[in-house]
Amino acid sequence: MLLFFLVSGVNCAHAQVPAPIKQRTFSLTAGGLGSVFQPDYAGGGVPGASPTDLAGPGAFVDLHFTNWIQIEAEGRWLRFNQYHNINEDNYLIGYRHPIRALRFWNITPYGKILVGFARMNFEYNTAYGRFADIAYGGGLEMHTKGRFVIRPVDFEYQQWPNWFNGGTLHPYGFSFGIGYRILGR
Repeated sequence: MLLFFLVSGVNCAHAQVPAPIKQRTFSLTAGGLGSVFQPDYAGGGVPGASPTDLAGPGAFVDLHFTNWIQIEAEGRWLRFNQYHNINEDNYLIGYRHPIRALRFWNITPYGKILVGFARMNFEYNTAYGRFADIAYGGGLEMHTKGRFVIRPVDFEYQQWPNWFNGGTLHPYGFSFGIGYRILGR
């Protein structure tokens, strides 16, 4: 009799929710950002901190295939608060990973690494260029009960290798935004 209860208990325990790693969680979220970045350039063809930070709007799209496979694409147009007409745009895509073990309430931290290109307008509109861009970052994402996703903070540290005359530029900054989940739950 005891063996019967043990076996049926094991069967019931096996019928619980499947492991989160195996669940399909496809979703598509699109949204807007506001950003403030230190462009790491103040003129003269030499990387260096700018006396003013650039600001501007941006947009993002997140594709969640599974809990482990997620892709993020973002564009950012930093055109406000220019110092001597210097501005930067970023077009990036890459891997994004939520850190579910640190989830608190409906807030989930995440990390990301994105690659793409950046466009920069040099001082006094004398020239512009297109450069390779690698971005490392992370932030917090808060899911509401509806379809909205709030990003109270998103940090990026960018690396522009072979920027100008063999130098490397390192812009960095913060973004905040809100998204709408178009597909998925």
